[in-house]
Formats: sequence, structure tokens, C-alpha cells
Amino acid sequence: MQLKVDSLRERHTSAQPHETMQLRAFQPTPPDPSDPSDPSDTSEQSDQPDGSSPSEPSDGPPRRRADRRKPRTRTRPAIPPALTRRLAPLVAVAAPYARRLKPVYPRPGRTGWRRWLPSWRQWAGATVAAMGLSAFLLAIAYAATDIPQNLNTYATQQDNVYFWSDGTPMARTGWVQRQAMPLKDIPEDVRWAVLAAENESFYSDPGISFTGLGRAVWRTVGKGDTQGGSTITQQYVKNVYLSQDQSVSRKFTEAMISLKLDNQMSKDKILEGYLNTSWFGRGTYGIQRAAQAYYGKDVGDLNASEAAFLASLLKGAGLYDPTLNEANHRRAVERWTWTLDRMVKIGKLSKAERATFRTFPEPLKRNPLYDTGQQTDYLVELASQYAKKAAHITDQDFDLGGYQIYTTFDRKREGALTDEVTKARKNAGKTTPGPAKTVHYGAASVAADGRILAVYGGPDHRTQGYNESNATTVPAGSAFLPFVYAAGLEHGVIKQRDEPREQVTPQTLYDGDDDVPVTTPEGPYWDRSGKKVSAHNDDRKSWGRISLHQALANSVNTPFMQLGMDTGLDKVKQTAQAAGLLPASMGPQVPALSLGSSTPSAIRMAGGYATFAAKGTHTEPYSVRRITRNGSSVRLDTPAAKRAVGRDVAEAVTEALGESFRTAHPAAGTGPASGTAEEAATASVAGKAGATEDDTAAWYVGTVKSVSTAVVVYRMDLAKSLEPLPLEGVAGTRADSVPYGIWAGAVNPPV
Repeated sequence: MQLKVDSLRERHTSAQPHETMQLRAFQPTPPDPSDPSDPSDTSEQSDQPDGSSPSEPSDGPPRRRADRRKPRTRTRPAIPPALTRRLAPLVAVAAPYARRLKPVYPRPGRTGWRRWLPSWRQWAGATVAAMGLSAFLLAIAYAATDIPQNLNTYATQQDNVYFWSDGTPMARTGWVQRQAMPLKDIPEDVRWAVLAAENESFYSDPGISFTGLGRAVWRTVGKGDTQGGSTITQQYVKNVYLSQDQSVSRKFTEAMISLKLDNQMSKDKILEGYLNTSWFGRGTYGIQRAAQAYYGKDVGDLNASEAAFLASLLKGAGLYDPTLNEANHRRAVERWTWTLDRMVKIGKLSKAERATFRTFPEPLKRNPLYDTGQQTDYLVELASQYAKKAAHITDQDFDLGGYQIYTTFDRKREGALTDEVTKARKNAGKTTPGPAKTVHYGAASVAADGRILAVYGGPDHRTQGYNESNATTVPAGSAFLPFVYAAGLEHGVIKQRDEPREQVTPQTLYDGDDDVPVTTPEGPYWDRSGKKVSAHNDDRKSWGRISLHQALANSVNTPFMQLGMDTGLDKVKQTAQAAGLLPASMGPQVPALSLGSSTPSAIRMAGGYATFAAKGTHTEPYSVRRITRNGSSVRLDTPAAKRAVGRDVAEAVTEALGESFRTAHPAAGTGPASGTAEEAATASVAGKAGATEDDTAAWYVGTVKSVSTAVVVYRMDLAKSLEPLPLEGVAGTRADSVPYGIWAGAVNPPV
């Protein structure tokens, strides 16, 4: 029995493995052909029907594609044995920690959502890696950043030069030198007022503020705007090396340069540069010019209180200059108080000295460095305003200087106009000394192509804060009649409701009697008080039936009030505005509009009459013809001529104005102060006087050789109100009109 069991066991051992056992077995090693015990030997009996072994394919059928595929070989860079030996200890130490940091998800030993959270070791490792990578990238950026060799225009402010129309220099604004002050000449109180307000840790910081930089970047990226937080070093870098562009890239470049500059330049040098290049408003760059502009003194004479105010301007002069408006004044006082208290807190101002500064140090109303009081200041004011608007130059860029502004102002005409007004002012002081104290003169000459050739703005630019030639303060009176005449000729009239417009001509007759009621297609025009509206002529004279041409030549008012109603007051306004009068200066749309209730400036009245001289085309008045900056042309939006009224209408108005001039001044011939007979024969002179019914303004507007000049005389006590006062003789008489005298003396300046 035992023998039988042993025999069965031996037989079972020598048999081929069962199929089920074969599937669970590992792949055997390749057989050795020399080994006689190789089970794949063909002498062994197979359990397969065809006699082949299940673990080896037969020689008959082809091999599988995978068996025929050639093995791929990968070329790996060989690691030098020496390097391997050196790294082996480090790898051995780091391997356990690396295995712990390797994420295993879901994490064993955790339940729910916690199975998917990294461990604290993984968080720590990621944080350290991120910080290391950031530090590495910053180190590369720092090494790659160079401090620019050239300062930008913010550090090289220049003056702006204005030229007459003939190319000769007229005026300069700004300063060729910024008058940079050495730090030793700037008092410590001034320095620490700025540091307390802007960057109290200046002497200890690395040149940048990480919190401020992060806040600025966050607001730039996240909310679309920017916020301060820069150190003085950063502000200095922005002023002298970079632009004022508000972007993340500019902030990053600023930070890199600031770090490098802080390592290469002393803190005192940086502070000195900052104080000499910062913008303080009023066209000033640098603490020295700011001290002169706001307090009329050198920086060495400033006290801590004045310095605290100047420091507030670094936040924005447009917000903290207290002379601009009440809100600015309130902000300036608050910032001044905070800065002084801050100086005490950081130990740079004693409490006893702080106690002496209880009253806000009010700055000067105007910059004494700018004003000269001369007439050219009014010209500079006009030209600078136009240049910034037409060339799209910001106030800050314009204050940086370097611009050459070529104006349209004619030096000889300007001198002649100023001389004539000066003589009239002196004469008024002798003949009417009382009213002369409140008399005002405004005058302007405008060419048919829109060039402003001359203006008279006032007696002293330092004491008068506005330009008389550009002021819209008094009515035009009967000097407005040409616009009504042009509107009637251009648009026709409607005398019956639902009837088509009728064309009128210079020979169309109207009632020229005094006190004629104004009518509409429905009957008389009644005002709000229930009275019929009527017009009055000068001296209450009645002219009977009169042509529109003669009515304008003789300045008869009543036909034009009715003509305005027949034409339509909306058409009258439209024509006057097309000729150059500003919409804001137009009077109410009532019958009195036709008699000059509008309040145009002298420049606009001259421009309106120039439209008729230009055959009905209007060009907006302009004072600058060309701008360059450091020799390069600056793009300038120049006005283009537009058709205001028809050519025949403009010629008809000019003819009537020519007869008006000859009728009122027959002794003048063809022109005031005419030269040779040839000049007298070819001169084209047209003009008209203007007066208001309440005798508060007197005008004369006329054209000579395509140049229109408007002169207005009025009285106004600016210390009391803006209401015009009766002239009381300061404008002369009809036979000896002061406005006409100024006009006649100015239209033909000496050669």
C-alpha cells in the first residue's frame, strides 16, 4: 500500500502542470537548450491535443505580433560615478522625507473629504518650494535690472517759450534751471516734514515697501486702479527714470531699480534728488521753486509749519492747493495738522514747538514767479489754454516745459491796441474821475481766417483775475443787429401761420417808427406782465417805412425786432452761433434777443463780424498756429472753416456795415488813419456802433482789410457785484465815442 502511494506521488510530480495551475504560475525563465531536464523538450509528452506544450508556441503556427516586435531601447544620460557617490548620502537622508511628501490619494487613515487633503508636511514643502522659487526669480530679475543712465523729462523741467506771429520771442514761462538745492541747504524741519508725510522709515527701509507694493499690485490687478504706498526711493525712481504709467510692469521695474539704487546711492542723495524733482503744482518742480511759488521765499527760510503744508502737495497739488476751492482748503488743513502731529510722534518736532503752530499758514493767492502784470500775460494765458486743449497736453506735462508755442499774435497790432486803451483810461481818469474807477475795457482783433491778432485783457494781470477780451459780462446791444439781418436774408420770414417762408432782400421794407408793437401771426406779442412788447430807436426817432439795408446802415432798431420775430428767434440764435457766438452767451429766446440781450465776448464779436468779411465762412478763433517740443513738431488740432451763411448774404451784410461806417463817420473817408490814395481806394472798411437801452455798455465792431476788431467799454464794481453800472460819460458821446476812438487808433497800427 505504501508503495502504491509513493508511486502515485512520483507520477503526479513528473506530470505536466494542470491548466489551472499554469495560469497562476509566474513566467518561467527562458530554457537552456543544453539542459536535458528542460520541460519544453519535444520528447516530453504534452497534454495538448497537438502535442505542443502550453507554455511554448509550436514551430508550425506564426508567432504573435507582440512576440515579433523588437524591444525598444532608451538612451539615458550616464551619471558620472563620482557624482553618484557624492549624492548617495544626501539621497539616503532625503529619501524618507520624500516618501512622506509623496501624495497618496486617498490618504489612508482618513475618512470623508479629509482623505483628499495634503498633509501638513506636503503643505510645508510646497510653501518652502514656492518661496525658494520666488526668491530665485527675484534674484535673477534683480541681477538683470540696470539703473538707467539718462533721466527722463520729469527730472529735466524746462521753460515754455512763446513767439509772436513774426517768430520773435514774446514770453517765457517756467525756468531753464530747476534750481536744485543741495540737501545741506534744505532745513531739517523741511526734510522731516516731507519724510513724516511720505515715508518716515526712509532711512531704515530697503528702498521699497513690500506691503505698499503688494497693495498697489492687488488694486491694479484686482480692481483696475492704483493706490499709493511707495517709498520715497520708489517715487524718486518713478520721477527721474520711469514714466507715470499706472501698470503692474512699471511697478515691478520701479521696485527692482529702487532696490538696486538703495544699495548704490546714499540715502541723503536719494532724498536730495527727490526733493528737487517732485511736482508741487503751480508749474513748480522741486522744493525751492515750491517755496517761492507758495510763500515767496527761499526754502532755507521755511519753518516747520510751512514745510508741513508743502509736504501735503506731494499727494496732489490739484487736491491740496487751498487757493483753488473750499474743499481743497479743508483737505490741506487736515493734512497739515496730521503731518505736524506725525513729526511729534516720530520725535522730529518738540511738543512745545508744535504748540506754536496753531494757525494754518495760508499760501499766496498767485504764483509770483509767473505774473509780470504786463499785457503779454493775457496773451500767454490765452495761448497756453488753447495749446493744451488743441494739442491734448495735460497740465502736468505742460508744466514740465520744453514747448515752443508759435502764436498768432501780431506784435504791432497788440502794441497799438494796448496804447489806445491806455490813453482812453488815462483820459477817463481826468474827465470822469469817479466813474473811471470802475470802468472796464475789452478789445480783440480777429482775422477772417480765425487768427487772434491782438487782445486787451485788462490793466494788470496780477490784480485782475480774468481777461476782459474773453469775458461774457455785458450785452452786445445794437451791435448784434447784423446777425438778425443775416438770419432774415438766409432763412426768409413767415408772416402768416401755415404759410411758406417768404424770401426777404436788403430792399424789403419794414416799419421804422419808434415804439412799434411787435406782432406775431396771431397778433401783438404780450409779455408775462400783460404788456405789449415794442422797441425803441435811438433818440426815439421814427423813420417810417425803411429798407432793411438802410435800417442797418442807420442802426434803426424797430425793424429788426420785428424781423427777428418773422424769421424765428430760433433761426436768429442758429445764425449767430454759426457765425461764432457761443451758445452759453446767447440771451433768452424772447423779442429782446434781436436787440442784443446776448453777452458775447470781444473775441467772439470780432470773430462774428470776421465771418461776414470771410464771405460767410466761419473759422473758430485760435491763438496758436504751431507747437514744437525740443525741435519736434507736436500734433495740433487746427480749426477748419465752415459755411455759416451764404456768400450773397455775407456780402449784403458787409455792404450795409460799410454804409453804416460811412454814414456815422463821413470824415473818415474809406478808412480811419488811411495812408496813400491807393490804400484808401482799396481799403474795405465796415463797422457799426452798439449801445444798450439802459446805457450800461458801449461797443464798436468793425472790419478793415479782413481783420475785425471789437471794443467794449462798461462799468462794473467787482468788489460789490457783477451787475453792469450806467456808463455816466466814460464811453463818450455818439459824436465822440470812446470805443470808436480806440478802434480807429488800433486798426491801422504804425509800420
